[in-house]
Amino acid sequence: MNIRRANLDDAPAIARVHVDSWRTTYKNLLPAAFLDKLSYDQREKIWIKNLQQDDLYMWVVENDTGEIVGFATTNTRESNSVPNATDLTSLYLLESYQGLGLGRRLMDTLFAHYKQHGYSHVFVEVLKDNPTKQFYEAFGAEHVKDVPLTIGGTTILESIYVWNLPVAEKETTR
Repeated sequence: MNIRRANLDDAPAIARVHVDSWRTTYKNLLPAAFLDKLSYDQREKIWIKNLQQDDLYMWVVENDTGEIVGFATTNTRESNSVPNATDLTSLYLLESYQGLGLGRRLMDTLFAHYKQHGYSHVFVEVLKDNPTKQFYEAFGAEHVKDVPLTIGGTTILESIYVWNLPVAEKETTR
């Protein structure tokens, strides 16, 4: 397994992982009609646009044959006004690759990035009824609050978590 920075050529594979993981992870949490309408082509267009953003950092996980089986993104949401903070905006693995330690490896990569950039707070938003939120809790995230969120015409609760990191000076890169 290999973790590397994502590039534009990865957009089709990232879209596939995004759609497939949403359909398995959110199967009992979001309306089936909404999940059925998710499209690889639509998500590919979104990821092409996202990958062109200067403030989005993205890594992909490749299996032993080079197939992308997961990804993680981080950038600061417009709604995040906390000083020296950023957001873990996505972390998805295909269902058959969950439980193999790849999520932990992605988290290690993300937290190395956060340390390098000197962030003191990292937020993540996760559906309240999503059992994978325990992954973030096991990684030390602290629950902040729950907020209503409407997806596919259904209002559900989303939990916001934070990691309060040791304040460190930003590392300089040459």
